[in-house]
Parts: sequence; structure tokens; C-alpha cells
Amino acid sequence: GEKPLLPSNNVSLELENCSVVGCNPFAQTGRSKLQNTRASLNQQIIKQMRMRAGAENLLKATSNSKVKEMVLLELSYVNSNLQLLMSELEGLNSSVEVYQNNQDSANIPLIALGLKETKEVDFSTPFKDFILEHYSEDGKTFEDEIADFMDLRQACRTPSRSEAGVELLAKYYSHLPLIESRFFSPTRQTGIFFTWYDSFTGVPLCQQNLSLEKASILFNMAALYSQIGTRANRQTLTGLEEAVSSFQKAAGVLNNLKETFTHTPSYDMSPAMLSMLIRLMLAQAQECLFEKIALPGIRNQFYSLMKVAQEAAKVSEIYDQVHQCMIQTPVKDNVPFFWSTMSQIKTNHYRSMAHYFVASALLDHQLGPGDDEDKQEKTLSQVYDSLPEGCTALDILKNKVERQRIGKAHIRRAILGHEEALRIYGLCKNTNNLEVLQEILKASHQRSLNKYSENENEEEFTDYMEAPDIISKTEHKAEMEFPAAAKVKVIDFFQRLGPLSVFSAKQRWTAPRTIRVRSDDRDLGFTLKGDSPVQVVSLDPLCAAAADGLKEGDYIVAVGDTECKWMSVSDVMRLLKDVDEEGIDIQVVSMMDNSTAMPTKSATFCGNLPKTYSMICLAYNEDDKNSKSRKVAKKSSFLSWGLKNKMKSASTLSLPTADKAGTLPWNKPCPTFPSSSSYNNDSGLY
Repeated sequence: GEKPLLPSNNVSLELENCSVVGCNPFAQTGRSKLQNTRASLNQQIIKQMRMRAGAENLLKATSNSKVKEMVLLELSYVNSNLQLLMSELEGLNSSVEVYQNNQDSANIPLIALGLKETKEVDFSTPFKDFILEHYSEDGKTFEDEIADFMDLRQACRTPSRSEAGVELLAKYYSHLPLIESRFFSPTRQTGIFFTWYDSFTGVPLCQQNLSLEKASILFNMAALYSQIGTRANRQTLTGLEEAVSSFQKAAGVLNNLKETFTHTPSYDMSPAMLSMLIRLMLAQAQECLFEKIALPGIRNQFYSLMKVAQEAAKVSEIYDQVHQCMIQTPVKDNVPFFWSTMSQIKTNHYRSMAHYFVASALLDHQLGPGDDEDKQEKTLSQVYDSLPEGCTALDILKNKVERQRIGKAHIRRAILGHEEALRIYGLCKNTNNLEVLQEILKASHQRSLNKYSENENEEEFTDYMEAPDIISKTEHKAEMEFPAAAKVKVIDFFQRLGPLSVFSAKQRWTAPRTIRVRSDDRDLGFTLKGDSPVQVVSLDPLCAAAADGLKEGDYIVAVGDTECKWMSVSDVMRLLKDVDEEGIDIQVVSMMDNSTAMPTKSATFCGNLPKTYSMICLAYNEDDKNSKSRKVAKKSSFLSWGLKNKMKSASTLSLPTADKAGTLPWNKPCPTFPSSSSYNNDSGLY
């Protein structure tokens, strides 16, 4: 249900048991604990909001000054509690260490989206009632199908962090249009409420139509892709490729959500917030592309260093754009401070690295007689937007003093940038747990300091010229990608009700009527047309069937004891070919006029922003309902939690820690990037 799930004593703390239909909700992994805490916070937030709504109503209704005073005091407590709960939720959204690869203590952490939480929905009674009233069939005969659908939705609340988890969400998402066509009539409400909690504020939103459900499932699909991306092992090429692909897919799903569901009254799915999240996912994909270039090591060679400098500048530029999005209204009100801090840190960190690599290319390499002068001149001129005053690219390359002067200016900018990144790191309380981030920032800063001291001349007059900006450039730009896995073909759970072209919630028809059909000299008195279901045409008004009530345009739904909603004309004719003078009973339905249909209004209150929550949601409490009305499926459930599954995923419970044993890249003799030992490493690799 909605409350945090209690741990089972015999469940390992280190394993996340997954199957193709969801994770074991009792597995105490870091991620499941975090989601359980989120569910608990959501419940506390909705209780406080109910109290606030009640207090505000009382304030409007009373004229007694003492009562008003007491209510205002109560309101101040409620608002204070809400602020505390919101800050706790922000802390959860800042818990990036839970989502990282548990082997990965050498990379800067990435941000994953948490899954949106929802309340359980009981479709059983409304669906059975609708089947009886609208389709004139016994709803009890569809209990298995209803149970399967409910189990599928329940499994979607705990999807595994894998392609199988995405496929599960995609499967449910593909069923929703079919369910909508079958049960959600434009002229009447179903009485089914879908409640989802905002990922950033915890504020509940409640609707009676399926738009919120569809949008939220898409959001969770993107969130799952972001979690797969952060979980990838970025110390391997395969892991980095998986991370890049996952973040690009997350961006693609979010873009699809933004374009398809434009008016979802939820902060986390507002156009501005989705635009920011798309940029964030693409920035993280670009960062992983940069790490992919740096993984084998960066050659200590002029062209390689210049190329990597521009790649680093590209990552910095994209993170700067992300940060600008995060500090704009209305996004800044709900984005965790940790997220905007991380985007600022990365903007400074990667910009500083770009300056470091340009400095290395200028300080460590000289233009030799065998070098291609024109090629180096072209490379250097393309790195700068504008060269320092009075200099040409060739002057800098040929003049050793000028080359040293500009190289040192770049190092100074690198040092200042790394110092700024460390300063910003210290401002946010949620970064203090990320020792690995601090280690990398310090190592990068120390490397720049060492490079400066290597080239420092005590006799030289200090020149404080400003190094020019570096033009960002990449050979592999991160692009949005809509995943093929998001499109799943599914079989309609309720296909027994008949072809959707006719037997849908939008259409209205009479209850089935029994007609006696007799053959008169091998002539039934009518012909049939159409695919399935077949229709009566060319009806002879004098035939026996017409006298018994058959009308032109009627659909035949059964012949004798055989249902024929899905049969073709030839199949139905085969059933009717041996009809004699005694005849056979057929069942038919007549289509009714739909001209009175009115569009259904969304049952969502979203006025008085920033209170984007539903008044229905605040009044409607599923806890009070009798949960015994839920049918337990007799057949094997979609919710087979996979406890028997041998393929268990590793937990991401432990925090990344600083490496004291000399196993991290910056402590190795030939390190990968970024490295704190490379500042005094004269090998061919950086």
C-alpha cells in the first residue's frame, strides 16, 4: 500500500531480488529504503495539507476572534511542519549516492530521478459494474482479467532497475489506451481516482481520467532510465556506453511526456521543469561521453590535449545551461539546492580542466622543426574565440616567452575555477556525504597547482593577463533518443468484450436481444457485411427474423451458443448455413444515438497556485475503504515478485568512499582521467 513496507527478517540487505515484473518490495536495498521513506513522507505531507485545508476553511467560516487566533496559530504549526517535510523530501532527491554503481568510487556522482509514488487503485467493483451496465455481461466472469490488470499496476510501483523494469512500465502504459477505450466513458464518471505524488514537493494530485496515470508512468520510465544510467560502471567502456544510452533515452521519454501531456497540473511534469530535466539528462550523457574519451588515458600530445580541452569546455557549457534553467522561476522554487550546486560545481570543474589541458599543450610542447606549423596554427586559432590583444596564433606557437605567458594564464584560470568548485561544494550540506566528489575536486586542484609551480620562475615579473575563453566543441553530441522498449505490443485483457471498434465505452447500444432466424427455401431474409462483428444488411421486412424484431444495422453477437463478436462474415455464414424451418436463436445488439455525449471534465482542482493539489484527493482517503473487496487472483499473478530468481542485482547501499589503498586511478602509476598523480607524471598519458 502507501505506507513504508516493513523489512522481512530473512531478506538479505545486500540483494535486490528482481523479476521481469518488479522488485521484491521487502528487499532492503538503498533504493527501496529511499522509496519507502518517500512514500512515508508523502503520507505525512497529505495529512498536513488536509489539516491546512480544514484550518483555512474554518478561518473563512468563523467571525469569533479567539477561534481565529487559535486557527492562525495552528496554521503556523502546520505550515512549519510542511516546510520540514518538504526539506526532508529535498534531502531524498539529493541522495545520489544510493543510485551510483557500488564499484564506482572513482567518478563524479550523477543525479538520478526518484520514482513518483502512487496510491493503490481498486478497479474491481467499478469495472464489474461497468461491464454489467454498459456491456450487459456478468462482470464476475471477468474477475481474472481485472485481477491481472491490477497486479500489473501494482508491479509497476516497484520496477527493477533494468530494461525489464522499463518493459514492465511500457507494458502497463500500452494497456492504458485499451482500458480507457473500454471503461472510461465520455458521458459518465467511473468513480476511479488516480492519486500521484509530486516527485519534488510531495503534493498529491488526484484525477478521475487517465491522463495523470499515463503521464506519471512516462515520468517513472524516464526516472528508471536515469537510475540505470547512474548505476552503470563508468570505469568500463561498456558501462559508459550504457550510461550514455540510458541518459539519452531518459531525455527522449521526458521530451515525449512534455509534448504529449502539456497541461498536467503537477510541478514535476510542468513544461519548465521537464525542459530542465531534459537538459540535465543530456548534460549527464555528454559528461559520460567525455569520460569515454578520457577512459583509455589522454595522450600528452598537442592535438590530443587541445581536442580534450574543447570536449571538457562543451561539458562545462551544457552544465552552465542546466544551472541557468535551475535558477529561473518557477523551477528554482522546487529544484533541490543540491542539484543546482552540482551543476555549478561541474560547470567550474570542467571549465577548469579545459584551461588545464590548453595550458599543458602550450607549456609542455614546443613547435619543433618537424611539426606541421599550419596545422598547429589552425588548431590553436579554433580553440579561441578571440586571441589575446596583439597576438596571432603563430606568434604564440613560435615565441617561447609568449607561449609560457599564455599557458600560465590558463593555469591560473584553472586554479581559480577549481577553488570556486571547492567553495561551492562546501556551501551545500548534501554534498558533504560525497567524499569521492571532494577527492576528485581536490586532486584536480592540486594537479593545477603543481603545473603552475613547475613553470614558475622566481626572477620573472608576475604577469596577470587574463587567459582567453576556450570554444566548446564535441565530436559526439548527446542527443535525445526515444527508446524502442517504450513501445510494447500488448493483448487487450478485455478482448472477450468484443472488437474495440464497436464495443467501447464511447459507443452505446441496446442490451442483447434474442431473435429466431428461420430459413425459407434456403433464404434467411437478410445478408451480412463487415469484419467483426458482422452487421445485418438488406433485411427483408416480411421475413420471420424481421417479424421477431431484427433490424437493419444490427450486430450479431451470438449464433446459438456460439459467441461471434470476433467472427468474420464467412464464419457467421457457416454457422447459419444449416438453419432449417425450425430455425436457430441469434443474439443481436442495436447501436444507439451518441449525439448527447458530453466531454468529461477533469476532476482536478489546480487553482490558487502554488497549491497544485486536488481537493478531491484531500477529502478522499483510501485508508478508510475496506480492502477486502480486492479479489485475490486464482491464477498465477503478474506480481510474482521474483523471490526465486537467481539473478540478483548488487545493492547500492554503501556510500562511495575515498581510496586509501592506492587503487583509485589518481593513485596509479599510469592513471585514467581525472587524476591527482598526473600532475607530476611524465608518461605519455594524462
